[in-house]
This record gives sequence, C-alpha cells and structure tokens, in this order.
Amino acid sequence: MAFGAHPLRTIFIGERLPTAHAIHQRLQKMLALPVFGSDAISSSAYATEEIMRALMLAGTAALLYSTAVAGAIALLFAIVALSYRQTVLAYPSGGGAYIVARENLGLYPGLIAASALLTDYVLTVAVSVASGIAAIISAVPILESERVLLCLIVIWFIALANLRGVRESGRLFAGPTYLFVATVVLMLVIGAVRRMVSPGVAAAGPAHEMAAAQPLTVVLMLRAFASGCAALTGIEAISNAVPAFRPPESRNAAATLVWMTAICIGLFLGITALAQWYRITPDVSGYETVLSKLGRAAFGAGLPYYVLQVATMLVLSLAANTSFADFPRLSSILARDRLAPRQLANLGDRLVFSNGIVLLAVFSSALIVRFRGMTHTLIPLYAVGVFISFTLSQAGMVVHASRARERGWRWHAAINAVGAATTAIVLVVVASVKFAHGAWIVLLVIPLLVLGFRKIWRHYRALAAALTLEGYQMPRALHHQVLVLVPGLHRGIVHALLYARSLSPECEAVFVETNPDETPKLREKWQRLSLDIPLTVLKSPRGSLIEPITEHIHRIRSEKNVDIVTVVLPEFATTRWWHPLLHNQSGLMLKFALMNEPGVVVTNVRFRAG
Repeated sequence: MAFGAHPLRTIFIGERLPTAHAIHQRLQKMLALPVFGSDAISSSAYATEEIMRALMLAGTAALLYSTAVAGAIALLFAIVALSYRQTVLAYPSGGGAYIVARENLGLYPGLIAASALLTDYVLTVAVSVASGIAAIISAVPILESERVLLCLIVIWFIALANLRGVRESGRLFAGPTYLFVATVVLMLVIGAVRRMVSPGVAAAGPAHEMAAAQPLTVVLMLRAFASGCAALTGIEAISNAVPAFRPPESRNAAATLVWMTAICIGLFLGITALAQWYRITPDVSGYETVLSKLGRAAFGAGLPYYVLQVATMLVLSLAANTSFADFPRLSSILARDRLAPRQLANLGDRLVFSNGIVLLAVFSSALIVRFRGMTHTLIPLYAVGVFISFTLSQAGMVVHASRARERGWRWHAAINAVGAATTAIVLVVVASVKFAHGAWIVLLVIPLLVLGFRKIWRHYRALAAALTLEGYQMPRALHHQVLVLVPGLHRGIVHALLYARSLSPECEAVFVETNPDETPKLREKWQRLSLDIPLTVLKSPRGSLIEPITEHIHRIRSEKNVDIVTVVLPEFATTRWWHPLLHNQSGLMLKFALMNEPGVVVTNVRFRAG
C-alpha cells in the first residue's frame, strides 16, 4: 500500500529532515530538563508513598520514621548526582554507565551496565505510565476498569511524539513537567501555611489507626529505604545523552543535572515532611495516592486539586519520555559496537533512532498487560537495574581518574569511590529486600541480555572474518547459467526471456508440467516464437512447483559445474491494490523456497500490462 504510506507517515511523524539538520535538533537547558529529567522529577510523586507502605507494616506509628528514611535517600541522591556530574564532564560523547564501564572495567562490566540500564528503561516506562493513570483514577475512580487500555494509549502517544523528533517531544513535554513542579511547590507552601495557621486541620490524624502486623526492625527500615530508592531512577539519563545538548555540551548537561537534583530533592523531602505533618496514610485499597490525599488536605476539593492531579498524571506518564530518549540512544551505541542488531543504529526520517523507540514501546506495553497496569506490582522490579549501573559507572570513573591523573584527580576519584561504595551497599540492600517480591526477575533478565549481546558480537565478528579481504585469493571466472520460469507464453514472458538472454548466453526456459494436456500447446507456441532459447519441461506428478525446480538446479550445478544459477521469475504489475488477490502467488512461494539455496540468485522481471 505504498500509495497511502507517505501521506500517513507525514501526518503522524512529520516531513523528513536532512541529516545536516541534526545540530539544530539539539536541546537548550530549559527543554533538556523536562526531556531527560522528567523521570527523576516525577519519582517524587510516588517515592514517599512506597516508603510509607513499607513502614505501615509496623503500624501507623511507624510512619514517624518516613522523614528519616527520606533524608537518607536524599543524601544518597546528592552523592550519586555529584558522581554523575563528574561523568558528564569526563565523557562528552555520552553513553553513561555503559561507556564508562566498558572503557575502564572491561567488556563484560560494560555489558552488565548496559543490560541493567535497558531493563530499567523498560520498567521506567511501565511504572511511570501506570503511576500517571493511577493519579487520574484517584480523582475519577470510574476509570478503574480501563486502567490497562489507558496505559497503552499513553505509551504509544509518547512513542509517536518521540518519532517526530527530539525537539518536538521536548516542547510537548516541557509544559507538563514545569506545571507539576509549580503545582507541587504551591501545594507544599499552602499546606504548610494552613497547618501553621490552623493546627486543627491535621489534628484528627488518619481516618483509622492500623495495628502493627510486624515489629519495626532494621530489616523493615531497610525495606522502606529500598522502596523509596525508586526516587533515584532517572539520575543517569543526562549522562547518557550529553550529545543531545547544545554546545558546550558537557557544561550545559552538568548544569541541567544540578538543577534536576535540586528540584528532585526539594520535592521529595517536601512531600514526605508534609505528609507526616498531616498524618497522611497510604490507601490500603490502592485507589487514591498519598499525593492525592495531600492535595485534598492543602487545596480542598476545588480546581487547584484537579490541576494537581492532571499535572501529576501528565508528568508521570510523560516521565516515560526519559526512557524514550535514552533507550534508543544506548541501543544505537550498542549496535555501533556490534553488540546489538544494526537496525537499532539507523536514524529515522526525523533524525531519531526510530527502531529503538518502537522496540521500547512494545516491551513496556507487554509489561503493562502482564501486570495489569498496577504500580505496586511493578515497583518491586524497579531500581535494581539502575543501582547496578550506578555502581559500575562510579567504579569505572575511579579507574578513569587514576589513569588520566588530571588536575584534582584524587578529589574526583574520592567522590566517585564514595559514590561506588554507597550505591554498591544500596544495591545489596535493594536486591536482597526485593528479591522475593519480584527483583529475581530482573536479576535473571540481566545475565540473559549479556549472553544475548555476546552472541550477537560473536556473530558480527565471525561474519567480518568471513568477509575480510586479507589473505583473499581471487577466484576463477564464475560459470553462470540463467533459468526462466515459464508458466505459459505471453508478452510478459517474452520480456523476461529477452532480459535473461542479456545476462548470459547460457539461458534456459523451464516449464513445470502439472497438466500434461497443456504441454503440446506450449511447445507449438514456442516453435512459432523462434527464440534461440531451449525449453525444458519438468514433470511434476504431485503438482508441486518448488520440488522439480530445486532438483533441476541441483542437477545443473553438479553436472555442468555451474557456480551461479540465476532464476528469473516473470510477473506482471497490476493497477489496483486488490488485483493481486485474483492471481496465483506461486512465484513468491518459489522465491522463499530458493532464498537459502547456495549459489542461487532469484530476480523478478515485472511487466506492466497496458
């Protein structure tokens, strides 16, 4: 349906951009922040709730410790962000954890980092979109039955926006991100003022006190910490995408990383403190989020509350855009290094890695369907992969600093060493606490991806060795014969015969006899045609076309010592899309059958009737 593809492609994706325009598709800091920071910024909408849900197992009174847990996570956020700032300045080519780990620690640490990041990007899309839809369902519970469908619509909307290009997606997503930040800040200010002016607003506390299901232990505190570490997802996004910034790339990326860190820590701590101040408790049923309850407490049930919910839905759903920006970019780097299929390195019409965008949309959609779009079933799989990449990246930066020995290298190495040690400890905590709740799936997927990348790399290396010209001996001239499949005799067949004779003087027409009554008529027409091309009739008692042709080719190659056999398939072009439905597709079947035959070339000669 080529007649309709181009207009539809233009409508949905836009006009093709020349490669020379790539520099103009780069982002300034104000647009780069929502594109690469929306994931981390949006995490503040649900990270507090995940901490509280874990602590609630020890009863409502245990929620008093949520601020302390959030403070520890905020400190970890600052340490990791400072470490990644070093990476951004040292590696302006981007690639993040994969490039740093591969160059400084070796191939396999690099592959582990890449596998962990790719897994986390898929989970980020699923968790972000599911959380965004949960925010809307909190305000409009009647939509609960359409949760999965709404999630899929959002995923493919974001994919389509990214297929239109980086700059267009940045403009589209900047508004919701800044609206969310502004609305949450306003909620925190109004909520704090109301609490101070009218202490009775929160004096009643939660609607009901929950009894402790288990004692408050160090293990439970670690579980709350591990759940809240979802707030750190997305920190690495800027280091992966430094080339997407306008020059000077590294400085602009580093500045954007600092802004993002300040916003994330401020929102996360503010929401946690205000929730504790108002004695908010998570909804056991899961229909209303903590942020929604906090919005009702601060704004009431008026318009500002619904603006908050819409802004939360938008930023959470569009936070998936961070993954749509980084997953295709990292995939293209792996493809460039011959560790992933080469199609992932191809730029699309809008100068984005279209194949990677579509692949991410497919994987994340499958996750949404499998886990029914429920955030709390997806969260246990989350954050494990990202801490693996954090640890490998910072360890690699320690090695990089000690090798480069540039000015201040000891200070830089110390910062990254602290970052690597901290994230390694957190990785062990997160993986052990979440293992039984689903983290084992991620810990299984990552080594499987590494094995897959290794197999792809071996394939490309073996192919390169087989195709190299080093030590290559020029063979003798090839012995070539052409076969023309003749289903009958008409103008299109004559056209194909003339083409075949121009390829080689050794040309043969082949007719497969499925009905013996037709053969004499064909021979009579053939003699009248007076073409200097022999006609061979192959009998097919079982009515098969493929088997006699294949056997004849094998016989020619063995008896005549023929190197290459070109099989010419005549076909006529039709003028309407439905015309092929009325005709035999035996030529197509033969083409597929001969595709993997050694020494066989299949070519189609089309004849346009009229």
